[in-house]
Amino acid sequence: MQDTRLNRLFGNASGQMEQWFRNPWRRISLLLMCLLLGFFLGTAVSTTAGQAAEYDIWVAAILVLLTELTSRAVYTRKAQWRRSLLADCVNGLRIGFTYSLFVEALKLGS
Repeated sequence: MQDTRLNRLFGNASGQMEQWFRNPWRRISLLLMCLLLGFFLGTAVSTTAGQAAEYDIWVAAILVLLTELTSRAVYTRKAQWRRSLLADCVNGLRIGFTYSLFVEALKLGS
C-alpha cells in the first residue's frame, strides 16, 4: 500500500495498542472480556432465534459454520498468527459462544 498519512496513523495506533497489550494483566483482562462477550452473544442469539421459532435450523447451521470456520482459522494458521492478540480474541469469542449454547441447551433439557 501507499505510505499515506492515514496509513501511518493506523500503523502507529496499532503498534501502540499492541505495545499496551503486551502487559500480561491487560492481555488477560481483554481475553476475559472477549470470552464474556462471546457468552453474551451466544445467549442473545439463541434467545432471539428461539423466540421467533421460524429460522431455528438456519440460525443453528450458520452458527455451526461460523464456529468451525473460526476454529479452522485459529488452529491451522502459522504459529506467528496463532499467537497474535486478534487470534486469541476471536478464539475467546468462539469459546464463550460455544459455552453459552451448551448452557442454554442444559437449561432447556432440565
